Amino acid sequence: MAHPSGTSGRYGDFEELRDRAIALRRAGRSLRQIRDELKVFNNDILNRLVKGEPPPEWTKRPNAKDDLRQKARELRLQGRTYDQIQVALGCSKSSISLWVRDLPKPERRDPSEQAKLAAQLRWRHELAVRDDQRRKTKAAAADEIGPMTARDLFMTGVALYWAEGAKDKPYARRESVQFVNSDPGVIRIYLAWLDMLGVERGRLRYRVMIHMTADVEGAERYWSDLVGIDVSELRSTTIKKHSPKTVRKNVGEGYRGCLVISVLQGADLYRRIEGWWTGMVDGVSGVAPAPPSGKV
Repeated sequence: MAHPSGTSGRYGDFEELRDRAIALRRAGRSLRQIRDELKVFNNDILNRLVKGEPPPEWTKRPNAKDDLRQKARELRLQGRTYDQIQVALGCSKSSISLWVRDLPKPERRDPSEQAKLAAQLRWRHELAVRDDQRRKTKAAAADEIGPMTARDLFMTGVALYWAEGAKDKPYARRESVQFVNSDPGVIRIYLAWLDMLGVERGRLRYRVMIHMTADVEGAERYWSDLVGIDVSELRSTTIKKHSPKTVRKNVGEGYRGCLVISVLQGADLYRRIEGWWTGMVDGVSGVAPAPPSGKV
């Protein structure tokens, strides 16, 4: 008998080999296992031996795009066009074409609808470009700062306090040090500033201020973890009440209210802060030096 390989006798009788290969395939063997067991090292012959027999499930590699493919087919069956599927799933038209080419084509759409879809695609691309530019600008600006010196931290802390801290008024003497902010980065810098000034952490008292509709317990855990204390050490949380008609924009998982940090026996420290700020204001004269990049 002539053999598929064209070389007589090397692989024995083809039909006998095929019967054995099919039996092994149905027993759940992979092509490599069948190759090694039958000693058939010609890939063309090996594939012909198991032709028509599906591979066992365990040999199939999961495809990361299987879910997208299924969704694309479902949308196509709903009459969606390539553009509409691309907007919905964010995948390329070439992939969509491969996935749905056996399905019926939808009816031709209105030109105005096509223009709207094209505009959506252009806008999505524009937003992606802007996000990338925004990220690069922020990263470059962060690199310009570098490590902060003690004087950098000192001046930053004074300015932060005068912007966000409680201040004494001629009509209401309140020479106390109390700082409120919702930005965790600002809180970290403020605490580092107090540490540099020699204010012991034992003199600090913490309290959360938050809207009534927010996750109060979650906010308390967040702020206590940030400043390194137990939740039980927080003072009673101040709940901000508002009318049901009030439309708040500071909502969502990222909203954690504000943290209030008070310094016990802080009258002398407050007077020094006010003096430092006055000195900074008086010290501003002439043209300020250029920022690190040379221009803003």
